[in-house]
Amino acid sequence: ELQSDFPRGAFRELDLNEANELVPVDRAQGSNSANIIVGLMTSYTDKYPEGMTRVALLGDPSRGMGALAEPECRRIIAALDLAEEMQIPLEWYAVSAGAKISMESGTENMDWISDVLRRLIEFTQAGLEVNILVCGINVGAQPYWNAEATMLMHTKGILVMCPGSAMVLTGKQALDYSGGVSAEDNTGIGGYDRVMGPNGQAQYAARDLSDACHILLRHYEHTYVMPGERFPRRKATRDSVDRDVCDSPHGHVGASTFATVGEVFSPETNPGRKRPFDIRKVMRAAADQDHDVLERWYGMRDAETAVVWDTHVGGYPVCMIGLESQPLSRLGFVPADGPTVWTAGTLFPMSSKKVARAINAASKNRPVVVLANLSGFDGSPESLRQLQLEYGAEIGRAVVNFEGPIVFLVISRYHGGAFVVFSNKLNPSLEVSALEDTYASVIGGAPAAAVVFAGDVRKRTLSDERIISLQQMFDAAEGAERLALRDRLANMKKVVHSEKLREVAEEFDRVHSVHRAGPHHTDDVRSQEQRVRDRAQIGQGQPGEVRFGQQCDLLAPAGIEATVIVGLCGHVSERATAGVQLAQPRGRIRVGGAVGAHTLERLDHDASVHETGGARKGRVRHLRQQPLQHCSIHPVTAHVARTQPESREAVFRPVQMELA
Repeated sequence: ELQSDFPRGAFRELDLNEANELVPVDRAQGSNSANIIVGLMTSYTDKYPEGMTRVALLGDPSRGMGALAEPECRRIIAALDLAEEMQIPLEWYAVSAGAKISMESGTENMDWISDVLRRLIEFTQAGLEVNILVCGINVGAQPYWNAEATMLMHTKGILVMCPGSAMVLTGKQALDYSGGVSAEDNTGIGGYDRVMGPNGQAQYAARDLSDACHILLRHYEHTYVMPGERFPRRKATRDSVDRDVCDSPHGHVGASTFATVGEVFSPETNPGRKRPFDIRKVMRAAADQDHDVLERWYGMRDAETAVVWDTHVGGYPVCMIGLESQPLSRLGFVPADGPTVWTAGTLFPMSSKKVARAINAASKNRPVVVLANLSGFDGSPESLRQLQLEYGAEIGRAVVNFEGPIVFLVISRYHGGAFVVFSNKLNPSLEVSALEDTYASVIGGAPAAAVVFAGDVRKRTLSDERIISLQQMFDAAEGAERLALRDRLANMKKVVHSEKLREVAEEFDRVHSVHRAGPHHTDDVRSQEQRVRDRAQIGQGQPGEVRFGQQCDLLAPAGIEATVIVGLCGHVSERATAGVQLAQPRGRIRVGGAVGAHTLERLDHDASVHETGGARKGRVRHLRQQPLQHCSIHPVTAHVARTQPESREAVFRPVQMELA
């Protein structure tokens, strides 16, 4: 019996009929009439036992190297239409020599390629996903399609490259013949190692085609949404959300050695949070230990200070972003007007671009968790020349447009422009929290003392008793003694100035702790570092559509008194994340991560609640409005129905309720 490490699956081939509609076909392998094959691919996994179905496109290199003309473009457009109709991803195994060149057809092939390009743009701008596996040579039109599908700021899909594959606009032979600049082969022009990996346009590199398929399935583990559901499903985990991350191992980093992650957060072993540490060790400690992580854009050059993972926290799929907290050596040529190393906690142009793309890709799909040691954006001439302003602004736009919850957790320092682009003023779904003994300010203490408070530092230096005493001795001295005292005075001024500089910097950091930022910007300051996983835990259930009279889970923890809550917040068809708000002054309730301005309602006598195996069940029959009189002061997770009174259906969304 054939053994495979892939999940059980099925493939149903489709082709166009006379009405140009995709219908199932049953034919011998290799008897396709076009240079591309269309089908429905289904994988049966533990998380999706009913099957993860995707529309598949497979380039056929055995027919004209997958050249593109009207027959291929018609099938691609039909496949995109089918994926949009079914609300499922499209995955593309791309091998293509580009537009067909022959004596029988000409520029009309380019028109068909433009039709596909337009359909791809419409498809991705509608929030739908195209995932591309580059299995061989991709020439001309195919790389442009790949770019429209996976490389732009708004796109959600991934691009995986196999060994020996390349994306080129013009092949090596044509470039050489026309007098253009080429390389030793096509992989030197557009392969992963030298071009597509370093520039970030290819997000993953695979060892072979089988490994590329495994990467794609791991991607679906974090992102696939069953049609009719709202989020990727939760995965079973044995890792408790209350686990103390401080016990996780860390190790040696640069000149620093931390035995555990807890020592990174300790004021005794890391005073001022100034010693370098490995952000991946902290991220791994915060993520579920029994689930693998998938790092996106690992090979992206000059973006090493940002780390993007797809992982699970409490079983929930999340996009986790970390900011590297140790200096990193630069690769390749280093311009004279730029930094010699990538400094810790700093966003450079390419790392800013990586963060913005990661946030956009997770929108409407899964939460984003940011573990931040962030001193702001680099302002060197090189960074400004490399579009730092543009990519920094893209982060702000991504946060504003993000639909879903964002948790921004300050684990060390939080300065500069980061305050602007990661602010809940941009998006009420963004929750900013911080650990104890962290720092938050417009600028760090050291640069503030050196630049903003330079006058104060100078006054303190000149008023120091050691300087005053030497100055008096210098004024009274003559001859050789005066010359010697002048040198002593100059050296002492340097010593005292350094001391006063450090003194003012420490005063600034003490004043600008996260406690000061709290009333203005930060929702919560955590007193125990082991609550890292608690803050990263997103209260989301398994939503779905139910009719009145059906049963729905309320996900209330056992032993906590709760009220069945329903808010009348607009029509079901509205995509807006409408919300309800508690009547009490300091309470809040979120729906899909957003806070609305509606009055909280509750179900009266027509709703029943009972215990079932530690979870609460609610049966909804009719909506009757009645103001909420009281509520438990404990955090409660419930489902909120969004519906109009005349509607007979309610879409249930998970909410997290916390009372101050």
